[in-house]
Amino acid sequence: MENVARKLQEDQQVRQQPVHKPKKVNEKKSFFSPGEKILGFLFAGALFLGCTQIVSNQSAIYEVNRDIQKTQSAIQNQEQVNADLTTQVEELGQYDRVRGIAEKQGLVPNDNTKVVND
Repeated sequence: MENVARKLQEDQQVRQQPVHKPKKVNEKKSFFSPGEKILGFLFAGALFLGCTQIVSNQSAIYEVNRDIQKTQSAIQNQEQVNADLTTQVEELGQYDRVRGIAEKQGLVPNDNTKVVND
């Protein structure tokens, strides 16, 4: 019986003692380590700078292409003006016209007159 009495005493002592449950410490485990976070931020920054550089280069290329097109348009206009002026020079430089104007101003044509073409 002694064993039974001891067992009862131990059971009573165990019941009287408050049960201490270890407190769970809620450690927030992050998905990434601090080093991985730093590398991620560096990668994101490099990606952002790269994208910004690409957009900047495309903008510069667009401006250069626009300037080239303006220059080509101006060249075409000037070529048209030059062609018109060349035609006008040919019309105004015809021998019959020059001779008619010379006679109106009192100049007498000479038989030694030669037509010089470019």
